[in-house]
Amino acid sequence: MAAQPVVLPTWAPTPLDTISQIRSDLETNFRTGKTRDIEFRRDQLLGLAYLVQENRVAIHEALRKDLGRSEHESDIIEIGGTLGEILTAYKSVGKWSKSERPPFAFNYFAMRPTIRKEPKGVVLILVPFNYPILLSLGPLASAIAAGCPCVVKPSELTTAVGALFAELFPKYLDPSFYRVVNGAVPETTRLLEQPWGHILFTGSGRIAKIVLAAAAKTLTPVTTELGGKSPVIVDPSCDLKTTCRRILWGKTANAGQTCVAPDYILVPRSFHDTFVTALRETLNEYYPGGAASSDSYSRIVSPAHHKRLVELLDNTEGKVTYGGKTTGATVDGERFIEPTVVTGVSIDDSLMRDEIFGPILPIIAVEDIDEAIRIVNSRDYPLALYVFARDAKVKKKVFESTQSGSVLANDVLLQVTADGLPFGGIGPSGSGQHTGKYGFDMFTHMRATLDNPSWLDLIMSGRFPPFTDKSTKIIRAMATPSLPPRKASSAPNPALKT
Repeated sequence: MAAQPVVLPTWAPTPLDTISQIRSDLETNFRTGKTRDIEFRRDQLLGLAYLVQENRVAIHEALRKDLGRSEHESDIIEIGGTLGEILTAYKSVGKWSKSERPPFAFNYFAMRPTIRKEPKGVVLILVPFNYPILLSLGPLASAIAAGCPCVVKPSELTTAVGALFAELFPKYLDPSFYRVVNGAVPETTRLLEQPWGHILFTGSGRIAKIVLAAAAKTLTPVTTELGGKSPVIVDPSCDLKTTCRRILWGKTANAGQTCVAPDYILVPRSFHDTFVTALRETLNEYYPGGAASSDSYSRIVSPAHHKRLVELLDNTEGKVTYGGKTTGATVDGERFIEPTVVTGVSIDDSLMRDEIFGPILPIIAVEDIDEAIRIVNSRDYPLALYVFARDAKVKKKVFESTQSGSVLANDVLLQVTADGLPFGGIGPSGSGQHTGKYGFDMFTHMRATLDNPSWLDLIMSGRFPPFTDKSTKIIRAMATPSLPPRKASSAPNPALKT
């Protein structure tokens, strides 16, 4: 018997005049203290996990409709990681939420210094279009674990996912604490006018500036995950076949619409032709009948993004060595761009100005690894940096001579869902970190507490006036730590004496 087709709900924007009240209601409900209960948090996390598990078919269909993505790819790059993130929070929320006794000086012992893990309040998650499940429900799991009510705002470019969330959230989560707001610029603007305990924004640097400016008006803390041009340095010592397979997987997954996708390649001239030939062979293996007819290849999210990528190909002064085919860009059309390798690319080429965010891969020939590192360091800090080499000295040099949100040797993308690792950028590629325990910490206020007994005034009475020589000596003895012996190298510079 054939499977019944999935009928997705119809997308509709959230009425503007309700948005302020939604946040206000969540704030009122938060004040009841219900989300502070660990068992309540576990129940909600389990509900979130079942939302994904029991609606996998509908989620697949929504992702196919929004992104032209196959079930297989969605399971690999999104659904599996989302469930893992939720279950990690479910298993760990009790441990993460426990108060901590930090290291402290002996004279504070009786005051019992403690760090309480408390929710920041009602939080907002602004979700990008490219991973609408992982980058919404993963952070939502962190917010639930931290005890924060939450509003999730999906991208207006993923209307199928947004409509599905609006239908499923109240069925699996307590609507008194977790809500979906759908819409575009007007709805997002209205959301940003509200005060929040924290905002997580994933998207472009241009929009991040708007979000940060709006958040500054209410002094709302913001975590930004922004992307950038993530370079790949390829050393001749690499395992060539494995290198090409992994780079091209990262570049073609989700049709290159991934914030940590390989953006451009830096490869020594002596190895350039060998490497490019191997790239072509790998792409022929991935898509033997061509990517256009492959069920394993996604589509570009919107006509506007498709047009931008076509213009990049039209304007490059490099040579299209593989691919380059495109189709029309109507809303209901294919929005197809073939995996494309471009060689002979200069640092000043149009492909090197902004993050590509698509399946176009520029190759830049360099003299050696040192030149590759200089090029990386001459640009904004990227969200990710990749090096492919078997030579340990090359890997060490790249790791120690560069800065980026993350750095991987001999693979791509995996840092996003690797257990125990933080995910975030540095400088223009983002601020703050999330996923796992780091996501919990992002939405958590580390509240310092002391409980000072009355009898300690027998020792600390010298802090009260009137001050005497005796009380001054006692306070100085208590409050002034002993310094270690000074090393000769840290002695004052005689040249600085006046």
